[in-house]
Amino acid sequence: MKSTLFSREENVGFWKNLILATVFFVITPLTLGISLFSLFSLKSNVSAKKTLYTSNLLVTPESGVKVYASLPTKFPSISEQITSADARPEILKQYMENYGSPLEPYAGLIVQTADKYSLDFRLITAIAQQESNICKVIPPESYNCWGWGITGKDSLGFSSFQEGIETVSKGLKSDYIDKGYTTINKIMSKYTPQSNGSWANGVNAFMSDMQ
Repeated sequence: MKSTLFSREENVGFWKNLILATVFFVITPLTLGISLFSLFSLKSNVSAKKTLYTSNLLVTPESGVKVYASLPTKFPSISEQITSADARPEILKQYMENYGSPLEPYAGLIVQTADKYSLDFRLITAIAQQESNICKVIPPESYNCWGWGITGKDSLGFSSFQEGIETVSKGLKSDYIDKGYTTINKIMSKYTPQSNGSWANGVNAFMSDMQ
C-alpha cells in the first residue's frame, strides 16, 4: 500500500518537474525575445526623436565640426547673393567714420565706381587721405578731396562728391593704369612728381589700414 502511494507521488513529482522544465525552456526564450524587441524599439524611437530635435534646432558645434541649417529658398531680399565683396563698403565706411570724413556716406558708391573701372576699392580713399585728410581740408565747396587737376594756384572743383568720385576714378583708370602707371610709386611719378616718396608711402600705408 505504501509502496503504491510512494510510486504515485514519484510519478506526480516527475511530471510536475517535466512540465516546469518545459515551461521554463519555452517561456524564457520567448520572454527574452520580447524584451530584446522592446529594447531595440525603444532605442529606435529615442534615435528618431533625437534626429527630429536636431533637425529643427541649431546646435552649437564642437571644435572642427560643421553644422548646416536649412535656409529658406526665397528671401525678401536686397540681393540674391552675398559674397566677401559686400564687406568692402563697410570697411571704407568704418575707416572714414574713424576720421570723421564727410565722404563716409559715399562708401558704397566708391566701391561700385572702383569695380566699374577695375580699380582697387581702397585707392581713391587712400589718395583722399593723403591729399585732404579724406575731404576735411579742401577748398570750400570744391568737393575735390584728391588734389585732382591742381595746376599752380588753380584747383579743379566738382559739383558734388559723386562727380568727384566718378571723375577721379575714371581718370586714374584711363590716364594712369591704362598707360602703365600700375603701382602707387608709378602713379606718384605723374600725380605728384615733386614728392620725395612720402606721397606713395602715405597712400600705401592708408591702403594697408583698410583691410
